[in-house]
Amino acid sequence: MGWTYLVLAGAFEIGFTTFLKLSAGFTRLGPSLYFLAFAALSFWLLTRAVQTIPLGTAYAVWTGIGAFGTAVVGVTIFAEPMSLWRGIFLATLIASIVGLKLVSPD
Repeated sequence: MGWTYLVLAGAFEIGFTTFLKLSAGFTRLGPSLYFLAFAALSFWLLTRAVQTIPLGTAYAVWTGIGAFGTAVVGVTIFAEPMSLWRGIFLATLIASIVGLKLVSPD
């Protein structure tokens, strides 16, 4: 169950970083409230995950999911540029997350 919590925590991290951008420096109420809700859920789920997953592994996976997902949101929603090297390094990030899962104790 810890890995399920961790993946969900990463998904909510993607949400809170997206709403951080949409909040325009916390000047827009709606996105700011969503940011707070998604951040709270993300940290709560991360807290649940570290009860069964080593802290270092959980944190690395959580930030990796968030970084990858936020980069994808940046490219697809905010029209950020995608280069070959950016794609290669994002793929390396996913490979690292999968590798951590494979070598982590259950």
